[in-house]
Amino acid sequence: MSSADEGLSRPLPEQVRLHVVDLAAQVLGSIPVTSVPAPLRGIARFEPRKRAKLGGTPIAAQLETDKEFREVVAEALSDGWPELVASLAEGTVPPAADPVLVAAAAYLTRPPGWPDMVEAARTDLARVAAAAEDSAHEQTIARLREQLAAQKTAAKEEIDRIREQLKASRAENADLRRKLHDARERGKTAESRAAEHAAHAEEARVALSSAGSAAETELRRTRERLAEAERQLETGRRAAREGRSAEDTRVRVLLDALQDAAAGLRRELALPSTISRPADTVSAVAPDRPGVRAVPARALADDDPALLDQLMALPQVHLIIDGYNVTKTGYGTLTLADQRTRLLTGLGGLVAQTRVEVTCVFDGAELNGPVPVAAPRGVRVMFSAPGQIADDLIRQLVRAEPSGRAIAVVSSDREVADSVRRMGARPVQSSLLLRRLGRA
Repeated sequence: MSSADEGLSRPLPEQVRLHVVDLAAQVLGSIPVTSVPAPLRGIARFEPRKRAKLGGTPIAAQLETDKEFREVVAEALSDGWPELVASLAEGTVPPAADPVLVAAAAYLTRPPGWPDMVEAARTDLARVAAAAEDSAHEQTIARLREQLAAQKTAAKEEIDRIREQLKASRAENADLRRKLHDARERGKTAESRAAEHAAHAEEARVALSSAGSAAETELRRTRERLAEAERQLETGRRAAREGRSAEDTRVRVLLDALQDAAAGLRRELALPSTISRPADTVSAVAPDRPGVRAVPARALADDDPALLDQLMALPQVHLIIDGYNVTKTGYGTLTLADQRTRLLTGLGGLVAQTRVEVTCVFDGAELNGPVPVAAPRGVRVMFSAPGQIADDLIRQLVRAEPSGRAIAVVSSDREVADSVRRMGARPVQSSLLLRRLGRA
């Protein structure tokens, strides 16, 4: 059989294949593009480090089937290792040569008997690997023997230490037994004396209990009556104080609203500051003039953009805002903290412009714990208590206002709007407030 017909009965050893592919990948970057085989032109454009890693399989296949490409790679190998290639061409394998390099050179240059050279290199590699594995096993066994000897020494030292501790513990145990016996004897004597003292004390207690039971009963009754009287007195004082404070607040707010309304009406009608006729002192309601609360309710629709501006122009108006209803309508994608911050910032600017009283109510049930809230100046921030929703707190705020004061409740909740309308407040949709804040 000629050298051209010779072939390998098994694939190249993995080390030899990697070496051949790496050499071919280096050659790809040094030959002209026109000389690169068509299947490897895409790989030739890779960086040198990536050619062998990403194109190893195509390069190996091309070397196996493309004689011209293999000869180009063999020529590069001959330039680097001329003595080795010459020896292999003469059929001689240098005794000190690397088996991997010998097998790679034989595979690429294809001298006579090259399959035998590759197989001989495979055998040498297997022998070297087996020797390395045996050496590793021997080192592992030696290391395990050293560890075993160290553990035996440590175990012997630990046993000796435990024996010493056991001897000391036995001596201490004997001493403790003697002390326990003495303590038991002293305890028996003390128990006898305690029993005698207990008998005398029981006799004294019975006598004292008989003598003082009546006094204790009377004292307890007197204390109960005194505590009940103090509770009733404090309850009465608190009720009087809270009732007076709430009533004073209602009256003061209503008086301020009436005073501002009268002043605004006087400026609008250009009334004289002095009364020139006695009949002018008599007040009456003109049937053709709308009241303070009826102007926005009758003149504008609920979705009219001018509704909120007209309401805020009323004297002493109180603007109550359903916080989360507004924020989830305008910017519900933000976190609750960011929603509160954005709304309160806008309300601070609104108060600075209009000087209206603003109360912003949030649902406290959506909080995991206490949160710091920096309310702008002039904005009252309130959270509903546990077990209470923001809608109930809004209704309490409306009921707390005196009858006759202008109140606007900003919420798109139909139930809230209907309930506050029945209580005399004017509901406003959340979109109107968002539009007003955006205009500011």
